[in-house]
Amino acid sequence: MQKVNLSEKLSLFKDYWNPRIVGELNRQHVKLVKFKGEFVWHKHDNEDEMFLVVSGKFKMELRDKTIELKEGEFLIVPKGIEHRPVAEEEVSVMLFEPATTLNTGDTKGYLTKEHLEKI
Repeated sequence: MQKVNLSEKLSLFKDYWNPRIVGELNRQHVKLVKFKGEFVWHKHDNEDEMFLVVSGKFKMELRDKTIELKEGEFLIVPKGIEHRPVAEEEVSVMLFEPATTLNTGDTKGYLTKEHLEKI
């Protein structure tokens, strides 16, 4: 058991849309990721996702609305809901999701990360 310093972990990488595992609990992964630009529209048929903004801000586009998230705010996207994160500037996000969650859900492509690095 050891503490995790988010700033230290976030300083270890600079790329976008490539989540890193920083913790595990109850078959859930705690991940850190940096966003910039637009991600792909996707959904997760079996997993809910929680997005917690560590620094910066981004918009979560849903098919019927857009939700703006700022530092210190979080959003839970229920399974089956199509969504797309969009960040005009770099944003750092902590994700809480089941270990089975594929970052691009049902939309596999060049941004899909099958195997995540643990940092």
